[in-house]
Amino acid sequence: MAVIPFTEAEVKLLARLIRAEAEGDGDLGMLLVGNVGVNRVRADCLDFKDIRSIKQMVFQRPGGFEATQKGYFYQPARDHEIRLARRVINGERFHPAQNSLWFFRPTGDCPAQWFNQWNSGRYKSHCFYSPTQSDCPTVY
Repeated sequence: MAVIPFTEAEVKLLARLIRAEAEGDGDLGMLLVGNVGVNRVRADCLDFKDIRSIKQMVFQRPGGFEATQKGYFYQPARDHEIRLARRVINGERFHPAQNSLWFFRPTGDCPAQWFNQWNSGRYKSHCFYSPTQSDCPTVY
């Protein structure tokens, strides 16, 4: 059962986003990015108070995803990534992104904090950052 509202077009949009942001990190890397996206729609806190749809989340400015500025993002969604997108929309969560609202790809180690948010872990090339439960209870 879906944990956020969606349309079929938004499933494909999320699929394109997770591929463009994390294809090099494999299926789990793409699922982790998907967790961040779903959490942003669920959040209603911090930078995400007015984000209520996948489309708003993907194209949020400022604070959105860098991949939306690259041509690769605009290629059609593929069946494999669509299946991954459906998994996170349906509530599957994966460590270290199960409560994360941010991630980035550092050139070295993950800093303990990034924009005042604590590191929740790293998977391959991406570091994930989560708010505290008191700051953002809707992602917990």
